[in-house]
Amino acid sequence: MREHAIEQVSATPAALDLIALLQAENGPVLFHQSGGCCDGSSPMCYPQDDFIIGDHDVKLGEVGGAPVYISGSQFAVWRHTQLIIDVVKGRGGMFSLENGTEQRFLTRSRAFSGEEMCRLDARRLESADERAPTA
Repeated sequence: MREHAIEQVSATPAALDLIALLQAENGPVLFHQSGGCCDGSSPMCYPQDDFIIGDHDVKLGEVGGAPVYISGSQFAVWRHTQLIIDVVKGRGGMFSLENGTEQRFLTRSRAFSGEEMCRLDARRLESADERAPTA
């Protein structure tokens, strides 16, 4: 029996609908969760060509075909949780693409179980081994 994949990030149906709308209007998009002071738990949505991924940013996965990144310092704090991209009524972040739609993205979270954390840590170690240079 195959185990279900543990995703570091997911999205609600409402978020997926808004992502599809923004992609139709703007082309490929990405999310960045920086943990900055201004937007709190709001993930920022940008056109992929307009945002430079930092050296310490961590790719959590993809939602609706949009890659989701988090700053390395935030990942260290939130690595034990699944981030869930959701949508609520209100104004989006000033620079985020949903601004003006009267909706905004919001990050919710769910703590991983001990078993899920062990599986995630094993997967991260496997990925690190694959990236390590060979002699």
